[in-house]
Amino acid sequence: MKPDIRELTLKHGLRYASDDELVMLILGSGTKSCPVDKLSSMVMQAICVSDENRLVDNLLKIKGMGEGRALQIGAAWELGRRLNSKNSAVIKRPSDIVPFIKNYSVFPKEHFLCISLTGAHEIIQIKVVSVGTVNQTFIHPREVFCEAIKEDAAAVIVAHNHPSGNCSPSKDDISTTETLIKCSKVLGVELLDHIIFDKNSYFSFMENNLLFCEKDAG
Repeated sequence: MKPDIRELTLKHGLRYASDDELVMLILGSGTKSCPVDKLSSMVMQAICVSDENRLVDNLLKIKGMGEGRALQIGAAWELGRRLNSKNSAVIKRPSDIVPFIKNYSVFPKEHFLCISLTGAHEIIQIKVVSVGTVNQTFIHPREVFCEAIKEDAAAVIVAHNHPSGNCSPSKDDISTTETLIKCSKVLGVELLDHIIFDKNSYFSFMENNLLFCEKDAG
């Protein structure tokens, strides 16, 4: 490990580190025959010439990597790819957002999410605004719209998981959505949908014409 890269990164933040240095931080150390800075350089070369299907195999060709380290690098690369892919995603229909929030379906408690969008309906950010109990979560409109306003979002989609596996909206879900619709009109940040989801399915308020069918009325 470069003598001061950990300390400098802790002091200045992850953006301070170069690509090679980020790999050094993931690897932690080199081998007797290959210091970590040289090993990280070879790893970066493998990353640059590999796609998602060949990355781990190419990393395993590097002496000193091994399966554990190759999977560490591969997992970090895949996580970054998944997180970055949402930034260019355009949401045209409710089903488009489901892949980006499906990972929350495994949690045993309800997680209420706010997905902020640009005017072109590109994802800006997905944020957990509240964590509730097994069958209920409590949210306040300011928790939903606060970050969206900071990000200058044009619209939001809200969503939450149902650990029970039943995606049908409860009375509280409907009441919460009614409140959020009213607030969205006042704030000028359009609420496009409320999605309830589990591991295998989802329920869209918009698709089911629930509350949204007369959103422009009155």
